[in-house]
Amino acid sequence: MKTTNILQLLKPKALIAYIYEDATVRQAIEKMRRSGFTAVPVINRNGEYVKAIAEGDFLWFMMTHDTADLSELENYKVSDIPKRVVCEPVYVYSTIEDLFKLSMNQNFVPVVDDRSVFIGIVTRKDILQVCYEKLKDSEAFLSVHEYEREDI
Repeated sequence: MKTTNILQLLKPKALIAYIYEDATVRQAIEKMRRSGFTAVPVINRNGEYVKAIAEGDFLWFMMTHDTADLSELENYKVSDIPKRVVCEPVYVYSTIEDLFKLSMNQNFVPVVDDRSVFIGIVTRKDILQVCYEKLKDSEAFLSVHEYEREDI
């Protein structure tokens, strides 16, 4: 059976939305709104992965600071928003099994190189697609599928 390399599933940094930790909270909210994503990676100016930030993080931050005024959010940096949810990265040389384990609790898995520089993400959807394809090719899937057909 052919093994899948993480790089085959990688959505490169150049093709996804990410936010710098020194961006203002307002800039980050506007970038997320334009991207349509509900969570994005946060990196520092050296390109290293810092954390993931989600819509809920902004909501909790705004509630804690008692503001809904976007202009006030220019006074805060993304680094001021506490890390609420852990979104662990994997190294580029990690296995598909490592990705699978993390994807059970994360919508995407950040991928870093051996210097911890962020290079992209692998989405849960892409991981599930690989698992589905491997299962579909297996004899167990075929026999269950045929059994279901007889039942109809």
